[in-house]
Amino acid sequence: MLDHIFLTVSDTERSIAFYERVLPILGITNRHDFDGHDGPPGHPDLKGFGAKGRVFFWLRQGEVAPSAVHVGFVAESAEEVNTAYAEAMAAGASEIHPPGPQLHYDPRYYAAQVRDLDGYTLEFVYKSWQH
Repeated sequence: MLDHIFLTVSDTERSIAFYERVLPILGITNRHDFDGHDGPPGHPDLKGFGAKGRVFFWLRQGEVAPSAVHVGFVAESAEEVNTAYAEAMAAGASEIHPPGPQLHYDPRYYAAQVRDLDGYTLEFVYKSWQH
């Protein structure tokens, strides 16, 4: 199980605004900022998102590498996938594939994929057999 991920973004404030619109749909509502000066030398400032008392998705300023990262976010239903996709598109994401079954994985695998403002691929996914 993963504990956290850092995503390097080109403009943290712009990315915070994007993720603050999209992630609450998926139940990710906690926000926390970490001042890099409180860490070891060279530690970056971090902008965190999480749920249920945990912060696990962090943004940091820097040079983006969109082809290096794909983030899959758990959705609790197909409707939640649809809503997250719609909100991401409204917030400026670009479409990779609209919501629907991903038959190449499993007929019960329902997902949508977008590129965020820096080009990272985000997937909102509902796997009915895991709920």
